[in-house]
Amino acid sequence: MINDDKKEEIRATADIVEVVGDYVKLKKSGSGFSGLCPFHNEKTPSFHVTPKLGIYKCFGCGESGDVFSFVMQMEGISFPESLRSLADRYGIDIPDEQVDGDDESTHKREGVLHVLKFAGLYFYRNLLENDEAETARKYLEKRGYDRNIWKSFGLGYAPFHSGLLKAAQKEGLSEEYLLEADLIKPSNRRDGHYDTFRDRLIFPIFNPAGRVIAFAGRILDENKKSAKYINSAQTIVYNKSDVVYAVNFAKNEIRKEEEVILVEGYTDVITMNQFGVKNVVASSGTSLTSSQIKILMRYGKRIVMIYDADSAGQTAMVRGMDIALEQGMNVQLMELPDGEDPDSFVKQFGKESFLEFKNKHAEDFVSFTIHKAEKENKLDGPSERSDVIKGILQSIALIPGELDRSFYVQHLHQKTQKYRRGSDRELFNQLDLIIRENNKQNRFRSQREERAEQIRSNQIEPDSQTSREPKNRTQSTKNIKRPLYEKEAIRLLLQYGEEMRDFIGHNIGEDHFEDPEIRAFYKDIMNRHISKDEISIDFYMSQNQSFLSLLADILFERHSVSEELAKRTGGEFRRDKNPVRNAKSTLRTIQLNYCERKWDELYQKIKNSADEERLKLTQVQQSLKKEINRVKNSTPDELYDDPEFAKNEPAMGTKKFEYTMKKNKDE
Repeated sequence: MINDDKKEEIRATADIVEVVGDYVKLKKSGSGFSGLCPFHNEKTPSFHVTPKLGIYKCFGCGESGDVFSFVMQMEGISFPESLRSLADRYGIDIPDEQVDGDDESTHKREGVLHVLKFAGLYFYRNLLENDEAETARKYLEKRGYDRNIWKSFGLGYAPFHSGLLKAAQKEGLSEEYLLEADLIKPSNRRDGHYDTFRDRLIFPIFNPAGRVIAFAGRILDENKKSAKYINSAQTIVYNKSDVVYAVNFAKNEIRKEEEVILVEGYTDVITMNQFGVKNVVASSGTSLTSSQIKILMRYGKRIVMIYDADSAGQTAMVRGMDIALEQGMNVQLMELPDGEDPDSFVKQFGKESFLEFKNKHAEDFVSFTIHKAEKENKLDGPSERSDVIKGILQSIALIPGELDRSFYVQHLHQKTQKYRRGSDRELFNQLDLIIRENNKQNRFRSQREERAEQIRSNQIEPDSQTSREPKNRTQSTKNIKRPLYEKEAIRLLLQYGEEMRDFIGHNIGEDHFEDPEIRAFYKDIMNRHISKDEISIDFYMSQNQSFLSLLADILFERHSVSEELAKRTGGEFRRDKNPVRNAKSTLRTIQLNYCERKWDELYQKIKNSADEERLKLTQVQQSLKKEINRVKNSTPDELYDDPEFAKNEPAMGTKKFEYTMKKNKDE
């Protein structure tokens, strides 16, 4: 088993701001950082990272945790896998023995990633050293790629023979993992396996954290009757619909420029990088998907789409444009001069000319579509005009914000005024019709999907009515707001030591807590307190994953005065000037809410009880009402005696108020 010291070494080394920054565009905010939450769609940042505590918290959807849980959530992996991923990223050696919590799927995933990394190095060395790779080297040199670019993008060469399989066997790597990674395939003759990539130039595909997850292979002999590119099949670490090529290289530049340039090909990306345009990605050999757009939105909200001028390229542009608009991106479209693609244009004219051309010719989708239709004479007749305008309105209808849609409709009105000679009212009316129809279709689609899911999970019979309730229905607890006073009690228990735990534990028990997770946390703390075991924030962050999300929620200070503000105003930053006062106020609130809950429970029992039992319960209820009134009418100092360790602290409300008159300026 990997020891706890190694886990803490990984935690201490992994910079949570850097790791989260791979997925979220963060801005400094007080003593921490904030950005748009990657776990739900939002326009106003509610996601916060506190590097001092090593935790993150979203106040919109409730997600919270540490660097390990963030990696687990974003990459869909287990805790042991997140350990290995971060250790690999920061160069921390993990022994070969099993990581605590490893299971079969974890081993398989890590095994696949390991053989992919091995394959990447193997292909790269072959490109540099293998005589067979001369054609590949000449191809790259002809395209103007220097060896620094080869290394930066991990370009490689796959030999004609099954060299990778032999090299992997020599290193003792499992064929099972090679198969899972789609690096080898079974022979049709059933006499072994052969390499998936043979005699091809290799482009590694990386995830945002920079780990190799797949490959694309380009044919070198154009006369061969074979696909120009072949890509890795879908694996447990690679889903091409969720991957954006070169986002690991471009993410920081996208943040800096607040813009991402989307091109079609791998070589377009590499060439533009070599010429200094680095905020460029490609859609990884597939039509653009909503998952890919969500990845790009982590780094910037403006996208410039550059597709080939052929029909396939233009169709892909329109499809990609609609997906990006639906996700809330600011979409601009651009066509290069005839016969040019990003690769050829930047080689011929250079970076500055490309940027100048982009700034001048990249247009919002409404202007682009109108200008293109004018060039193609698609606005000459009334029917053609109607089709073009309706097509633009179909795209506007996908935009999530009503205000944004309104601006685009007004923009469309201005652009088409000379063709329509009317007001914008008919455009808004047509947009409303489109939105209503879209909503109708979405409802039908959702009902079909829900019904199919219920049938798959055996919640309803295949021939049952769609309106029937499922057999089992669970509710998400992620957005439940936990009582602040209960969270405050846990914070005091963790931060103020044994004497505070004696004080709080003497006055309330676990049944006083309404929230079940906080109740379990309190019980665990008090059990450890009785057993004289370690109790600290560091312990629960490093040892007990079950309370980690709750701990982040408790410790995160969203609305507290910052240390910088305190310094500027000459004050002192202290959250607890008197922890005992805080504890007394917290205890009073917890006790009052506990009594009121019990009174409500008795009320329900009395309604359903027999006469004799009702009389007994009513007497208990009256006693409870007296206790509620007593707590309500008493100050915290009246309810709870000061603990021994706080005898010297002034009682709440005993500090004398003094007023000093301001002096006149003339005095």
